Amino acid sequence: MFNTAMTGYQEILTDPSYAQQIVTLTYPHIGNTGTTPEDVESDRVWSAGLVIRDLPLVASNWRNTMSLSDYLKANNVVAIAGIDTRRLTRILREKGSQNGCIMVGDSISEEAAIAAAQGFPGLKGMDLAKVVSVKEKYEWRSTVWDLKTDSHATIEAADLPYHVVAYDYGVKYNILRMLVERGCRVTVVPAQTPASDVLALQPDGVFLSNGPGDPEPCDYAIQAIKDVLETEIPVFGICLGHQLLALASGAKTLKMGHGHHGANHPVQDLDTGVVMITSQNHGFAVDEATLPSNVRAIHKSLFDGSLQGIERTDKSAFSFQGHPEASPGPNDVAPLFDRFINEMAKRR
Repeated sequence: MFNTAMTGYQEILTDPSYAQQIVTLTYPHIGNTGTTPEDVESDRVWSAGLVIRDLPLVASNWRNTMSLSDYLKANNVVAIAGIDTRRLTRILREKGSQNGCIMVGDSISEEAAIAAAQGFPGLKGMDLAKVVSVKEKYEWRSTVWDLKTDSHATIEAADLPYHVVAYDYGVKYNILRMLVERGCRVTVVPAQTPASDVLALQPDGVFLSNGPGDPEPCDYAIQAIKDVLETEIPVFGICLGHQLLALASGAKTLKMGHGHHGANHPVQDLDTGVVMITSQNHGFAVDEATLPSNVRAIHKSLFDGSLQGIERTDKSAFSFQGHPEASPGPNDVAPLFDRFINEMAKRR
């Protein structure tokens, strides 16, 4: 698949939503700012491979601690440069996402690479949320990056008035940071955690994270969300979490041709008419035609008209297909986090 973002390659590589996918970046110069531990979105690189046009010989940035090449080697991730990525992107745009293989070593052949690529079953029907998820719950109290210290401060639990339980289907760190910035102590739980265990933690709100793969096979998550929706606890979903909320509410999802992957996607708020530039990374979408009567559309893509946001009319539950936490990308949709806080405040 391809991503049109000009910056943020380290955030893209460490986003769990890219698990088992080779990422092609359309911007020609990748690696010119190096890498830094402060910009990771998870504890490892999840992308299966990287395809770029040009790898600069010099990385220049005051925050740089390791070159992109060394960073990929340290994380055992294969990559290839010298590819006409814009031509490749045109092919992917016209024909949809394709199977691929980057092969290295002494005994490689075109035939072996083609066979390996053809052997990949595709993401349709693949449940990757439980693969990338944590195995044990943990607490998160680290906030957003600070320019003066080049770090993420940890906030004392006593200074965080709201308790949010976040389902980890492949959660990005910046989502957790933005919740903490708004006064939330976050307990992150594995994807397969039953709703009863979540409710036992007495949360003020439940967050459904982003993640890779097809949402439909995630029956454990769909059932847990249904159970949470039986309560009055506010629910907020992003990306895969948005799709899972829709499925738990009775809607259906579909596989997109090449999906949305970039940091410049215009999305319209259907209530206000306001257009926001958003960061996107998804290959599946909610089928608007299947929305039940108690679910309404609140955001749409201005690229292709696909559904971008929903809310329940009978519950305090809403979701967004894109990434309001950005990282990389614009922050136009960050106020959705504020809406989540307001929903929790109204029910305290």
